[in-house]
Amino acid sequence: MVSSRSFSSLLFAAGAWARGFNGSELVTRQSLTSGGTGTNNGYYYSFYTDNSGPVTYTNDAGGAYSVTWNSPGDFIAGKGWNPGSPQVIEYSGTWSPVNNGNSYLSVYGWTTSPLVEYYITDAIGDYNPGSAATHMGSVESDGGTYNIYLSVRTNEPSIQGTSTFNQYWSIRTANRIGGTVTTANHFNAWKAAGLDMGTFNYQIVAVEGYGSQGTADITVGAGTPASATTAPTAPTATSSKPVSTTTPPSTGSACSALWGQCGGIGWSGATCCSAGTCKVGNSYYSQCLS
Repeated sequence: MVSSRSFSSLLFAAGAWARGFNGSELVTRQSLTSGGTGTNNGYYYSFYTDNSGPVTYTNDAGGAYSVTWNSPGDFIAGKGWNPGSPQVIEYSGTWSPVNNGNSYLSVYGWTTSPLVEYYITDAIGDYNPGSAATHMGSVESDGGTYNIYLSVRTNEPSIQGTSTFNQYWSIRTANRIGGTVTTANHFNAWKAAGLDMGTFNYQIVAVEGYGSQGTADITVGAGTPASATTAPTAPTATSSKPVSTTTPPSTGSACSALWGQCGGIGWSGATCCSAGTCKVGNSYYSQCLS
């Protein structure tokens, strides 16, 4: 089962260099066989492995990276941002666990105060981590349905050392590899289910594997500020209240465009709509809908 991550010092494999390194220039291609973090071609990267089996993580040009693994105890690796945010993420590539073995493809990250490890998972192998977690509802986002789960990790490694912390999951019901991930939809749905988040730490598009073999080649696109193009559904396991269609009072600021956010706890923007009606999806998110 997954968890994260006290990172060891960075070691470079006898890998390929597409251009030189002069002490300040970022390398284009960089292969690692032991865990580390850093920046590469304008992206933050994070690579954890428990070193119980061979894993090679390679930073490629731009937001691209690749990873190969062969029966490690656990690894998780990818590129993204530090800190993360409620942003819209685009990614593409290939993800190929051998014989559909234990592996995930996710937007992965952490928050602090509270300490939370989170996954927005687009693809899983033959093990569904939700089977060992508490089902908290579901959310519709980016053309699919994601089930929401809560796990509690007790005295496990984390970005703050050995700690007890929550894991939040959104797991897509049908695997996909590549597309748009509107992270704000998941964060809002988690909050509506009572799953509070804190201050963002790092956020990556990650491949994880354990006790399996496989390869992946992923390219992460630039994140853009969240517009929450799909309003989250109220989590079915935690709320039976109908969705309200009332329009919150305007603050006097410029009104939000159709499909834009127009209200919710912590929202400081416009609460009126230039087109459509401001409809409340849950306590944390209202959206201008036609």
